Amino acid sequence: MGGSEEKLVYRISSAKEWEDLQRNGSILGGHLDKSTACIHLSTLNQKETTSFSSISSDHISKCDRSSDSVVPDIKTDPVQSTLQNFFSNFPEDLYLLQIDADKLGDGLIYEAVDESNVFPHFYGPSRSFAPLPLSVVIKAEKLTVSDGKFCCSMLN
Repeated sequence: MGGSEEKLVYRISSAKEWEDLQRNGSILGGHLDKSTACIHLSTLNQKETTSFSSISSDHISKCDRSSDSVVPDIKTDPVQSTLQNFFSNFPEDLYLLQIDADKLGDGLIYEAVDESNVFPHFYGPSRSFAPLPLSVVIKAEKLTVSDGKFCCSMLN
């Protein structure tokens, strides 16, 4: 990507979603993504609160929280916060996908989810709710847990 730093966004995916993306070449995401007509993403440099609406897959029904719950004033990156708060007892393996934001084009919209936070959402061209293509994924790593914290090279 030239001399400038890459613009990156991230997606927390279940093992099944990651396998589907590799097999099919694209995904429409989980229940939350389909119900809001966008793929929920995150960055590593957001701070303060993390809204439950940033959850990236259909795991909402597996969590004992409402869709408008907010975790106040978390001082870690939003990916780690989301993992800790909503995926700590998730029954299958999780993967962190690193995505080239520039390749998402004008389909990537940064939206305020509350007064403090802006999150990236992928709608696709003309907000048509296009599938997230495999071609935008730079790297994917299986997340492990060490000392109660999710780990991979992208989070270290």
